[in-house]
Amino acid sequence: MPHTAPSRDQPGVVATTRPADEPCARLDGIAVTVGRTPILRNLDLVLNAGEVIGVLGGNGSGKSTLLRLLATLVRPSRGRGAVLGHELGGPGTIAVRPRIALVGHLPALYPQLTLAENLHLVARLTGREERSADRALALVGLAGAAHRRAESCSQGMARRAELARVVLAEPSLLLLDEIHSGLDRDAVELVDEVVTGVRGRGGACVLVSHEPDRLTGVADRLVRIVDGRARPEPQAVDAR
Repeated sequence: MPHTAPSRDQPGVVATTRPADEPCARLDGIAVTVGRTPILRNLDLVLNAGEVIGVLGGNGSGKSTLLRLLATLVRPSRGRGAVLGHELGGPGTIAVRPRIALVGHLPALYPQLTLAENLHLVARLTGREERSADRALALVGLAGAAHRRAESCSQGMARRAELARVVLAEPSLLLLDEIHSGLDRDAVELVDEVVTGVRGRGGACVLVSHEPDRLTGVADRLVRIVDGRARPEPQAVDAR
């Protein structure tokens, strides 16, 4: 039976289906060049439904570029790839973007709006009720700060608000770039819960980190970006 993304009857959003045995993402010989600088070279990667992959690599290795590629925000210079059943660079990528959540280094929050206003905007854009946004903020521990402007929030609070956005959007593909930065211990556990929720819906997740210990017990497998290519990384056994 094909996996069908939940339909929100959003104007301009095309409901898509993906066979259950088809990967959430597949990259074959992908290269990405920015300007004249090659970032990714002949990269292969398969991300299956329900899978969590941890991505390691040094500064400038291409980790963030890989996430932007999977988010359909970067076109491959060479090679072929598909995300959620749509060819990268093809016309279907626009339709699939509402099913992808990317949490980058900088929070995707309007600084002059309160946290509640930011989440209410996401709710309206995705066809959800505002009270769903309020519940998402409460779930990540921000109910008491809902009326604080985003510009006056700490990095940890902004990160929690980003996780609330993920909870609200219910993505099929979750992309997290150094999500643990600035988070306290409770919030780190919250990341695990959000990732588990995406996995439980048959979605998939890619977590980028420069700290392997952050990924232990969360990622099913690790890959390291070296010379623009993805190489399998041995994963230590979680002793907790």
